[in-house]
Amino acid sequence: MYKVFVNDKPLFLTNEISKETNFQLFLLESIDIEQLIVKIFQNKIQKAYLYHPDEKEIMKTLKAKIPVNKAGGGLVYNKKGEVLFIFRNGKWDLPKGGTEKGEEIEQTAMREVEEETGVGKLSITNKLQKTYHVFKRNGKYKLKITHWFEMHSDFEGTPHGQIEEGIEKVSWLNPEQIKEALTNSYENIKLLFEEDKIDIKSQ
Repeated sequence: MYKVFVNDKPLFLTNEISKETNFQLFLLESIDIEQLIVKIFQNKIQKAYLYHPDEKEIMKTLKAKIPVNKAGGGLVYNKKGEVLFIFRNGKWDLPKGGTEKGEEIEQTAMREVEEETGVGKLSITNKLQKTYHVFKRNGKYKLKITHWFEMHSDFEGTPHGQIEEGIEKVSWLNPEQIKEALTNSYENIKLLFEEDKIDIKSQ
């Protein structure tokens, strides 16, 4: 199953039909994806499932219906075990951005971290999950697929946000601060912390 966030609401792509009833179910093959996205943005739909019988074909079928933007991002730790966050558009987020021509996705992720936060001396230590969300640019809806990497940095200077990207501040947050930041973040960012086994609940 895939979880695609539209306006921070979940759109589940699945090859199984659940017995739950508190959502709407659509056939991925025949759905007008733009109409569905508009309804979610208008709050007419809170939660929806898109069904396709073949799990291997689910993402391919979705990608055929909506333009895709590929991005890379980093969940970056320093020597103290703090995580690098950025604050933009009133929410806490992690540094990420789109690929440039001819770039490997790992290069994208490291370049974007450095550009958005000024933090260098990066090394990738683990590949994390991909996250999916729909955004609107120039009047068109697009699917952003972000490839996330766990990174470590020996950087000891002061991070600074990339102003032209609207980043208001950059901070290293400890587990207690992360817990607080995630209450004002995006659903796909929360997913990464679930996967990365940072036990922020018990800290």
